[in-house]
Amino acid sequence: MALAQEDINYIESLIRKVLAEQLDQSRFDSRYDLELRERTIRVEEELKHQRELMLEGFKQMEKRFEQVDKRFEQVEKRFEQIDKRFEQVEKRFEQIDKRFEQIDKRFEQVDKHLIQITTRMDRFMFWSLGLTISAVIAVLKFM
Repeated sequence: MALAQEDINYIESLIRKVLAEQLDQSRFDSRYDLELRERTIRVEEELKHQRELMLEGFKQMEKRFEQVDKRFEQVEKRFEQIDKRFEQVEKRFEQIDKRFEQIDKRFEQVDKHLIQITTRMDRFMFWSLGLTISAVIAVLKFM
């Protein structure tokens, strides 16, 4: 069974058509591959850029934390100074308390002396009054 020329031409046109489609498809596939590669490269570059930005942000946050740590250290030093000042004030109050205790003791001694002096004055006045009355009575009897 021999093929007629028309059949051969028809088969050739079909083969050419299929080959052209495959060539177009391979061109499309290669273009698609190139576009995918370009997109992948762009995404990788953007990810690299994002990573650099994140690393820079982390560095800045680390600097901020260091500054905050320094501030906390300064605050701690200030509190330590305040504690030392309170200790000094407490020592001063203790010294003042000791002085007041000494003053209280002196006042107690002065009170004791005043009590002794008032009792002596009372005795003196009692004896003076007694002597005066005795002298008046004696003078009246001799008169």
